[in-house]
Amino acid sequence: MKTNNMIKSKIINSRMWMVAILFTIHCSLFTSSSAAQCGIENNAFKSGEFLAYDLYFNWKFVWVKVGTASMSTVKSRYQGEPAYRSSLITRGNDKLDNVFVMRDTLLCYTDMDIAPLYFRKGAREGSRYYVDELWYSYPKGNCHLKQHAIASSGEHYWKESEYKDCIYDMMTIYLRARNFDASKLKEGDKIPLPIADASNISNSWLKFGGATTLKMKNSNDKYRCLVFSFIERENGENHELIRFYVTDDKNHLPVRLDMFLSFGSAKAYLTGFKGLRNPMESKVE
Repeated sequence: MKTNNMIKSKIINSRMWMVAILFTIHCSLFTSSSAAQCGIENNAFKSGEFLAYDLYFNWKFVWVKVGTASMSTVKSRYQGEPAYRSSLITRGNDKLDNVFVMRDTLLCYTDMDIAPLYFRKGAREGSRYYVDELWYSYPKGNCHLKQHAIASSGEHYWKESEYKDCIYDMMTIYLRARNFDASKLKEGDKIPLPIADASNISNSWLKFGGATTLKMKNSNDKYRCLVFSFIERENGENHELIRFYVTDDKNHLPVRLDMFLSFGSAKAYLTGFKGLRNPMESKVE
């Protein structure tokens, strides 16, 4: 029983952080042009992109495959305006289901400049199921959040907040980060990116870790990659939660994520892709 509890704790933590970097519906008001301040020019992806990942946990020095994740992005409409609709689905495999059921679905809408409009996360963790929702609007140049949580007990919680700075969520931060111009970054540079869920705003940022060449798991493929770390400050200390590797080309495609957990470590590896916007020029032949 103690072993099973430790496995469950590892799974819960790893799923949360993996989803937090990667793998983003309605605003209560129509989005004004002020949303542009929270956007970024998109050169990294296009409608029709699909990505697939395998998830692994380190259990007693052995890497074990415990599930998969997939992400898709399509052009859609939000309140009558052009928008991107992105979804992320994570699923534990049969081996994992014997210990702990994991079923997560995330959805987000952004405008065409990746400014967030709506986010929803539905998560089943064991026998527990809960929902987080965020609606964004941009009155007078501020970022207004309408937050809604449905607890596993079925209770509903609502909250509204307004900020002068831009706020993002688990999905839109991923879409935004893919469009950073790394040529303007120096190793050690930090990029503030506060993230919201249905109840809180976290003090978090990305730290640029330079460039490297990465060999993929279960293949001979190698990619030139840029390295970023997702860091959160909690209780007066900084914690590196995820280190991720994106291709050093215009796609900035995440090919591997390393997750640092209380009970060990986990990894996510890219296993397939289609519908890329740009050629995969980072692959080392």
